[in-house]
Amino acid sequence: MNNNESEKRADTVPASEAASNPFADAPVIFTYTRAQAIEDGVLIDLTEWAKETGFRYPVACTAAVWQGHIVPPEGTREQGQSERGRAHDLLWMLRTTIRMSPEAKSDRLLFKVVLLKAPHHEEIVRFKSCVGPGDRGEPVLTIMLPDED
Repeated sequence: MNNNESEKRADTVPASEAASNPFADAPVIFTYTRAQAIEDGVLIDLTEWAKETGFRYPVACTAAVWQGHIVPPEGTREQGQSERGRAHDLLWMLRTTIRMSPEAKSDRLLFKVVLLKAPHHEEIVRFKSCVGPGDRGEPVLTIMLPDED
């Protein structure tokens, strides 16, 4: 290793981190950012709607949540169901759960929403929210199904 490479490592990895993390100076093989996941449709950005509900951080849901629960099921649009309305219900129930739950201090929270699943058939659906670092280390919130990571 030449002197230049040695200086680079010293600048990017603090000695205390290198001692406690054996991968601290390992090369990054692949990264997949939240922005890429949104662009690819793996995550659906709900941030603008979430702001209207009182959220201050970026919010997204997984494609499984969007396709399985936000997009209105067949025959329910005639009963007033829309993506916007169903997303509002999801965000409102999450916000309410966060405000009322002692678990809200955790980075993961389970919550329930009553959704119209077919004409005249409601169902209680469980969701999970996770707070984690965004692409630049900022807090972001992701809504997913309980079995998703």
